[in-house]
Amino acid sequence: MKLKELPEEERPRERLKKYGAASLSNIELLEILLRSGTKTKDVKTLSEEVLMYLNEKEFPTLQELLKIKGLGDAKALSLLATYELGKRLVLSPSKDIVQITSPNTAYLYTKKFFYKKQQECFYCLYLNPQKQIVGEKLLFQGTIDKSTVHPREVFKEAYRMGATGIICFHNHPSGNVTPSQNDILFTNQLVTIGQIQELPILDHIIVGKDNYYSFMEHGEI
Repeated sequence: MKLKELPEEERPRERLKKYGAASLSNIELLEILLRSGTKTKDVKTLSEEVLMYLNEKEFPTLQELLKIKGLGDAKALSLLATYELGKRLVLSPSKDIVQITSPNTAYLYTKKFFYKKQQECFYCLYLNPQKQIVGEKLLFQGTIDKSTVHPREVFKEAYRMGATGIICFHNHPSGNVTPSQNDILFTNQLVTIGQIQELPILDHIIVGKDNYYSFMEHGEI
């Protein structure tokens, strides 16, 4: 039965209004997001296929979603935006945390950037003299076993944002947070440049699945 053929009180939107979002199944929630099906596939069938795909992929890309027949750019982008918003709201720390007071605070703030990432990504947090975040920037996203970023990109963004301190962080998709030799050499290079420019690297944090490694905590910065 098509959605428009259902009694009004059984339609997802009407049930959402009357009983709240918790009363809807995952498929019904997707029906509301997708809004409509196609000429050959009703919205319920499309929602079932999308849900099955999401369960398998966990965090698909736009290109992967577009492989599902019946999903165009508008529907796929809406799904990605909704998924990302939900992820950020669940994984982000309290909005009251605006000051980085420790490596653990930095880790809690930044781990949302690496959720389900299978590639190495290199970010920087830019701080003011009170250690409050004034900006954040993804500087590189590479292959699963290699991340390359030039130091000038790290400091260029700091000057642009008027920062007085920098915390660098990247992930190890393997989950092993032990720094590689390249991690150590690159960190030392950044620290030296920061000392010369009087724009200190406060920490470099390697993020694993549920843990982290802080160069500052280990006395290496």
